[in-house]
Amino acid sequence: MTYSTRLPIFTLLAGLAALLATHATAQTAPQAPEMSASPAPKPLWEVGGAVFAASQPAYPGAATRTSRALALPFVIYRGEFLRAEQNNVGLRAIKTPRYELDVGFAGSLGSNSKDVPARLGMQDLGSLIEFGPRLKINIGEVTNGRSSLWVELPVRGVFDLSNSFANRGVNFEPQLSFALPLPGGWVGGGSVATSFGSQKFADTFYGVTNAQATATRPAYTAKSGLITTRATLAASKRVTQDLRVLGFARLDSVGGSANRSSALVEKTNGLSVGLGLTYTLGRSSSMVNE
Repeated sequence: MTYSTRLPIFTLLAGLAALLATHATAQTAPQAPEMSASPAPKPLWEVGGAVFAASQPAYPGAATRTSRALALPFVIYRGEFLRAEQNNVGLRAIKTPRYELDVGFAGSLGSNSKDVPARLGMQDLGSLIEFGPRLKINIGEVTNGRSSLWVELPVRGVFDLSNSFANRGVNFEPQLSFALPLPGGWVGGGSVATSFGSQKFADTFYGVTNAQATATRPAYTAKSGLITTRATLAASKRVTQDLRVLGFARLDSVGGSANRSSALVEKTNGLSVGLGLTYTLGRSSSMVNE
């Protein structure tokens, strides 16, 4: 999932995930029972590209904003056990109309500390990969194997790809999500999520060693607990069979977080916005039911 090691961590990849999530939601949103009595089959795999531009804080709590544009490939694979969808790749162990359990990967991109004044002279934030189980619970009415309201409970170990897979702790990120049709052929969705990290995970972003301390950046040992709370809204519309336009807005807050007193936390709230296009270049002729 790493396309660059010089992009702001958390926000850019999460924004792209929000866009691709609406792309997937638009193809799998629950239909009214009278419209279909069984799940609509979908291609076993799809490949394509996404063009994406966003403006966001460099990391949760940063005052520095960055604007970036990316052109990235995406792959969707809907195997019975192996899954690659949205921002998760992994093995699905259990699938029922109400519950889904998988073991998979997620990732986030790194950033160069020289581009963030608050982190000048500190170690760069490396590109991270997360691995561990995720439980999904459909809590709304389930139609065609899908729900318009669901909870995800991922618990994952975090490792630094830029530093020989050094252990960066554990991240627990419960998320409540919804999807709904909108007027004009748009499909909307959103989520509210919180990130809870171990001490080592929090120290990656907010810790300041004695050697890194300055007159305006005192030494600080990060604490385990709440890292950030975020609320996301996203929408997409199909322009043609293969082309879709998407957009998202997300508010991150570190108010009440365990490391609010770190000098690296400069602002309580940060707004991220993005626009993108996805284009499906090819899809399998083999169809599967979810």
